[in-house]
Amino acid sequence: MNLPYWRLSSFYWFYFAALGAFIPYWGLYLKQIGFDTVQIGELSALLVGCKIVAPNCLGWIADHTGKSLPLVRLASFLATLGFCGFLYAQNYQEYVFATLVFSFFWSSALPQFEAATLAHLQHEAHRYSQIRLWGSIGFIAAVLGVGALIDWQPLTILPAIMITLLSGIGISALIVPEARSISQDNQALRLWCILKKPEVIAFFVVCMLLQTAHSPYYVFYSIVLKEHDYSSTIIGGLWALGVVAEIVLFIFMRRILARCSLRALLLTSISLAIVRWLLIANLADSSFWLLAAQLLHAMTFGGAHIASIHLVHRYFGSHHQGKGQALYNSFSAGLGGMVGSYASGYYFDVIGATGIYTAAAFFCALAFLIAYLWIGRDDGKIATHKHV
Repeated sequence: MNLPYWRLSSFYWFYFAALGAFIPYWGLYLKQIGFDTVQIGELSALLVGCKIVAPNCLGWIADHTGKSLPLVRLASFLATLGFCGFLYAQNYQEYVFATLVFSFFWSSALPQFEAATLAHLQHEAHRYSQIRLWGSIGFIAAVLGVGALIDWQPLTILPAIMITLLSGIGISALIVPEARSISQDNQALRLWCILKKPEVIAFFVVCMLLQTAHSPYYVFYSIVLKEHDYSSTIIGGLWALGVVAEIVLFIFMRRILARCSLRALLLTSISLAIVRWLLIANLADSSFWLLAAQLLHAMTFGGAHIASIHLVHRYFGSHHQGKGQALYNSFSAGLGGMVGSYASGYYFDVIGATGIYTAAAFFCALAFLIAYLWIGRDDGKIATHKHV
């Protein structure tokens, strides 16, 4: 199989570079132009709330047409167009509308591209992390670049940067070829038969809880650091450090998956997330402990994400892969992100950063219990030469 490695990787680079320019600094941008913490939380909740519906719409179409990439290209173009709405928005209501349009299409693109990547990999799904790590590299480049830039340029430059990176996503999607179709199993389980399995239900609940816990990090981490008098360059450096650790994990992930079960990887990732949020909750004024907390990002996001992608691939097979990736995105980044963003925005001024991140640790503890009881109890190691 002739794998279009660099073309696949370029999409991840641009997609996560856009994420790296957006997530750490969008809250700061909204605050600077006059929105309060409740409004920032509501806009963030709308941003991720679209992920509940939008990916499933495209997932259903993709699995019925077998054409993921044309949908990715269309969604990428419309996401760029939607983000241009922020250039003209003048008030909160107009920001709400622009957020809904932009997020609907942006959140639709990635799950279908994940399915397209796995279709290209076919029976070599263990190589996924080698492609995905370029997304982490793009994230670092954007976080550091934007952080340094806004130390001497106004934050109002952020929308122009985003439009440039979003355009790159669309261009990179255009150069990725369609994967050779894999013969579908006529005896493939119906989607409902998969969804009603207790382990699958538990998996989606765990994904939702983990993303709920991550939401205060995505929405308010930069604001919290600003309140502790860290510069934009240091803030960008801390974001980048977490993703550097993630890249190192991705480099060794193939070996890890050959020796470690998905269950063990997921449980370890969740347990370290508990530690991470407690460190941020109680020791944000210590640069040493912030560094330690950011290094844990390798597992709390990277390890959990890789385990989840492989579990979706295993649960849903090739016949329902587009819908499976969309549902994973909907429950984690969608439902979990919406609940976490809205709640953290609503309660941030009430219980403060310490209370918000302690609550995040609690949600991870609950996720650990559910995962321990139901997910992968009969799981084995991933054989790198067989189906995942």
